[in-house]
This record gives sequence, C-alpha cells and structure tokens, in this order.
Amino acid sequence: MPFLLLLSILGCKKSDTDGGNPTGAPADPRNNVTGVARNKSISFIFSTRMDSSTINNSTFTLKQGSTNIAGTVTYSGMTATFTPLVPLSAATSYTATITTGARSLSGMGLSNNAVWSFTTAGSVAALSGIDLGTAANYVIIAKTAINNNATSAITGDLGLSPAATSYITGLAITNATGYATSAQVTGKIYAADMAVPTPINMTTAVNDMVTAYNDAAGRAIPDFLELGTGNIGGKTLAPGLYKWTSAVTIPTNLSIAGGANDVWIFQISGNLTMSSAVKMTLSGGAKAQHIFWQVAGQATLGTTSHFVGVILGKTGITLQTGATMNGRALAQTAVILDANTITKP
Repeated sequence: MPFLLLLSILGCKKSDTDGGNPTGAPADPRNNVTGVARNKSISFIFSTRMDSSTINNSTFTLKQGSTNIAGTVTYSGMTATFTPLVPLSAATSYTATITTGARSLSGMGLSNNAVWSFTTAGSVAALSGIDLGTAANYVIIAKTAINNNATSAITGDLGLSPAATSYITGLAITNATGYATSAQVTGKIYAADMAVPTPINMTTAVNDMVTAYNDAAGRAIPDFLELGTGNIGGKTLAPGLYKWTSAVTIPTNLSIAGGANDVWIFQISGNLTMSSAVKMTLSGGAKAQHIFWQVAGQATLGTTSHFVGVILGKTGITLQTGATMNGRALAQTAVILDANTITKP
C-alpha cells in the first residue's frame, strides 16, 4: 500500500518540513493484517523525531475490544514499540492507537489519532496433538544406533531399525526370542534382526515416528514465531504452536504451563541445545506426553539437565552425562546416552 494512502487511512497528514504536525504509519504489524504471531511487539514509525517523554502507555495503547492490554512502551530513533506483557490471545482482533498526545521535539502532535487493527494467528479451538502411532509404545527409537556410556536407568521399551542388535551398545543386553533385556532397562529392547514379528513391528514403529515428525513439522500458522530469537531460557511457555527458523537454546530454567489437555508443538529448523544443569518444569497440570519438540538438527541435553516432552529428531539425540528426561527420544539417526534416567510419560 502506498505510504501516503496508508497515512490517509490513519487520518494523518503528510508531515511539513517546517515544524508542522508529525505523521507516521504502523510498521509491524500493518493495518488489517491477519495471522500475526501472538508474541509480536507492535511498532509505529514517525516521520520525525519525537519527544520520548510523550511516547508512553497513555499515548500508545493496545486494546482487545474495550479491554486495555498491559504492555511496555519504548521509543528509539523514530520508532515507538508496544510489547505486551503476556502472549496475545489466539485468533483475536486487536486495535492499536497512537494518540495526538505523542508530540514531536517541536511540540507538535499528530493531526488525528492513528488507529490500526490486526488479527492474531492460531485457533480458539484446542491445538490437536501429534499421533505417534505405534511409536508411542517406545521411550527410545533410533534408526542407526543406540549407544550408552556408563549406567543408565530407562523405563519403557527401546527400538532400533533398520540397524541390527549389534548397534545397541553399553546396555549389556541379554537376548531372548524376539527381544532383549537389560538390567538398565525396565522394559524390552527390540531390533530389526530379531525374531518375527519384531522386524515388521519395528518397521511400522519407525514409519510412524517419521509420519509424526512430518505432522509436527507441517503444522501451519504458528501462534508464536521466533520467540526470544531462539533463546527461550527463563520463559514460561503457554500452549500453542511455536516456530523457529534457526537453532534454539535453553541456557536457563524453563517452565511449561497449561492444563492437562493442552498441547505444545515446537518447530525447530536448526539444533536444540539445553545447557548443563538446566531444568524444565511443568505447571498447571501440563503433561509431558502432550509436548512435542520437532527438531530438524541435532538435539543435545546438557549434563545433569532435566528435559520434558517428546523429541522428534530428524537427526541425532544426545543426552550428556547425568541428563534426565520425562518423555521420549525418537531419532531418525542415533540416540546417545551417558548415565541417564529416562522415563516414558
């Protein structure tokens, strides 16, 4: 939309060069845009430098209907930014306003209030979870190897396919008919070269794992986009669909908060790295089996960290020394363990 036409829509006049009324336009999101991420900050660019003391919560507001949204207002250069204190609601219309109380350095205000609206992404309906199919029968699945160093404690079944039993190392397994056991595993261990029906069961489980990965990766219109520019340490994550086009790091403790039936899907185009000793916690009744981490790159859980949820990994999953996990490690290459405690949710 041409800039002057947009200003006309907003009820503003082109700024004079001789100290007349300032003008401006919404920068992001623009007027009438839909599918806006729920963690979006709202910005407005003025045509001239403004008196920063007049750019505040009185002159820059955000409303949902008649309800004011709490947020912080900042001003830098010629851009005013409103950052909501909590995520915006899904599939909801919001109206932003810059009032005539916002004044330039020469003391001139906008000719009229600048008002624009946008609609957030997501759905008012509950986000549906990822169907793991028969992959849900396992706490660990890998295609190429399951390697363990030192002594781990794993609750749930393990599966490996198309690789053979010999690619399961460090668990001191005892072979039986169609499965194996280990003192480190409360459950059974399966591999592609074991007696029938294990080979076909493992092929089905691996295919279901890949289908689940593709489902998670293909979910469209995220609620939250590039949250924290990939650094999500210290955050409390509400239910919804999250998307990052690069790596994600978790350098400090993280909380996942929601109800027992809520769902979280995290789409990560790069690596997922959790620092040593960092902990994930659940609150409000949130359940690990409803939390899905789709990771295109390598997933690495640091030493003595605690992770929650199902990792659907396109490549490898590594748990460093002493890391614990309430969830599943489902990798399309290898799962690497080192004195870990893993419990199927």
